[in-house]
Order: sequence, then C-alpha cells, then structure tokens
Amino acid sequence: MAKHPAPQPQLKAQDLHRWRLIEDFKARLALAIEALPLDPTWSHPSRRLQCLDYLSLFLLGLLNPVVRTMRGLCGASQLERVQQEVSSRPVSLGSFSEAQSLVDPALLEQVFSQLAGEVAAKDGSPGAAGQVWLIQDGSLFDALPRMYWALWRRRGGPQNQVRLHLSLEMGSDSPRRARITPGRNCERAAWRTAMQPGEAYVGDRYYGEDYRLLGQLEEGGVAFVMRLREAAVLTRKEPLDLSEVDRQAGVLDQAWVWLGGKGHRLEQPLRVVWVQTPKEVLRLVTNLGPEELSAGEVALLYHRRWQVELFFRWLKCILGCRHWLAESPRGVAIELYLALIAALLLQLYTGQRPNRRMMELIQFYLMGVASLEELWAGLERERQRVARQKTR
Repeated sequence: MAKHPAPQPQLKAQDLHRWRLIEDFKARLALAIEALPLDPTWSHPSRRLQCLDYLSLFLLGLLNPVVRTMRGLCGASQLERVQQEVSSRPVSLGSFSEAQSLVDPALLEQVFSQLAGEVAAKDGSPGAAGQVWLIQDGSLFDALPRMYWALWRRRGGPQNQVRLHLSLEMGSDSPRRARITPGRNCERAAWRTAMQPGEAYVGDRYYGEDYRLLGQLEEGGVAFVMRLREAAVLTRKEPLDLSEVDRQAGVLDQAWVWLGGKGHRLEQPLRVVWVQTPKEVLRLVTNLGPEELSAGEVALLYHRRWQVELFFRWLKCILGCRHWLAESPRGVAIELYLALIAALLLQLYTGQRPNRRMMELIQFYLMGVASLEELWAGLERERQRVARQKTR
C-alpha cells in the first residue's frame, strides 16, 4: 500500500515573526540600557556608531557562516539589508575597534540573565530531591599570543587562554549563570562568589578535591553531588543499605564518612556513594541523605554532568565561537556573552539547541538562501524527530 506523504507543518505569522533574532536582541538590549546607563561618550555629537548597532553587528558575526573578522563586519555594514535590519549606518574599522572599550559587559550579562530565566521557565523542571540542579564547570578558549592579559603558566609552558565559568541548568539543558576571566583564574574561587543558598550543584573531581569548599557548601545550605579523587582520604562512620534499584544503577556501596586526614578532617560527615562504570569505580560525595536522594539518583545526576561538556563543544564547534573579533578583556567578554545570548535565543525559538544540520538551515535563512517557509518546515521536522526519539 502506498504511503501517504507526511502532512506539512502549518506556517503561522507569529512563528515567522519570532525569527527576527537580531531585532529581538535589540529590543532586549534597549530595555537593559534603560536600567544600566551607558558610558557618556556614546552620546557625544561626533559619535556615529551607537551601542545598539555595535552589539547587533557583533551578534551578526556569530550567527552568520561567512563573516569572521572585524574588518568583514565593517564591510557587511555597507550592505543595504544589514543597515535595515542590524546596523543603521555603515561602520568604520576604527569606530568598531574603539567601541569595545566603551561597552560594560554587565549590560550583556543582564540580557543573558533575563533570557536564561525565560528558557529555564519554559523548558526546565525540578529534578531529583525536588531541586533545580546546576552543573558547574569551566572551559578554556585559546587566546592570541599578543593578548598578554590572558597569559599564564601551565605544565608545558606559558599559555594564552580565556576561561568561561558556567552553571548549566540540568532540566532545561541551558546556561544559567556565566563569568568570563583570564585562564589563570581559579574555577572554585569564581564559583564560590556566585553560588546562592538553596541551590543544588553537580561538579567534577576538581571541585570535590577541596574539602574546605565542601564544608562551606554544607554550611551555606547548598546541596551538591561531587566526584572525589581516587586518593581521597576518608574514614567510614556508618554504612548505608542499598536497594535493588540502586544496584541496577551500578551502585556498589554507600556510607556516611569523615573526609580528610588527621588535622584536616571536616567537622560534619558526608555521604559517599561508590558507582561502577565501564572504566572505573567513581566515588561520589553528597550532603543529602538517602531519604532525600537515593544512591541511584546520585549516580544518574553525575552521569548527566556530561551535558555541560556537550554544551561547550556545541559553543565552540557548531555555533563556531572560535575566532576573536576583539582582543581586549572587555571585547572577549562581549563576544562570549553574545555567544551565550545567541545560544539562548536559538533554544527559546526552537525548543532545543540546534544541531549542525539545523544550524546550517538557520544560517541559510539569515543569508537569504532559505525562505521562512523552508526554515519553519525544517524546524518542524527536527521537532518531530526529537519527539520520536523520546518515545522510543
């Protein structure tokens, strides 16, 4: 029997309007500017480039597959369509370069925080123990040799790198909080200043090796699941039973323990769960009891920590945040915040982070090669594919 063709998705005017990404960004940025006044230099009579145009043109550089340099963006600003939709007038290379010193990254941080809240409210949901779990991690971006402010020494010699500190919400799989620093800055120190009482975090062994930090989390009312190093010093205080569900999740054992050796022991006991993986046995530590968070849930939470690694890979490889359009500390912060804003806008419109094929279709549309109808049909097919995968 012949197969009937799949029904074409119905195109709606409001859905098409939503795809004005840069227009949406400019509206959000205008509201942020009202709350956080700009540098007075922007209002000087001789200045032709305005903050809205500068940041919108910068965002265009991240979303399109063609222009990857500051000079290329200035050339694009000469185009009529770019002037209509992105930058209101042509931009010179000197004006674009100077503008990075006048923009406070806090302006973009405000737009990012607002978008992060919208995406979390739309796609997120409480997880284990009724908590909204955040995955904490950092990623390094290579800097140019002439970016001396990013220089630091690592094993193997000096490096020029920038570090993105990120809290990724597990439920919505979206960035929730971010900070940009030189690569030499400590991830734990940056996180310590950002965390809030009542939050819940999952982290790798880099965070779990600092016992004093774990004690501060417990005292501050922050729930956590962290991995311990194999050489962690611990003393069993009280063994805990396992259920059959826990064992099926790969849990070998769990117990209340004292962390630290003589003279460095934490005052409060913590719970350690031993989990078998195909490669090794993991030691996972948490400050939640088995009545709040089962051993199997501890194992699952840590397994989902890989979501943040996949996000970093997407940011660098699919969005293509690999080339610096500005080289100052402010310019780099502007570029990375705009990359995170682009990620959130795309997720807000599509319901997920676009994969490589969908990102290509979105870029074809932004280039004028694909029509709005083709863009919407492609997005709808992707939504249906993801829905089928979830029901298997």
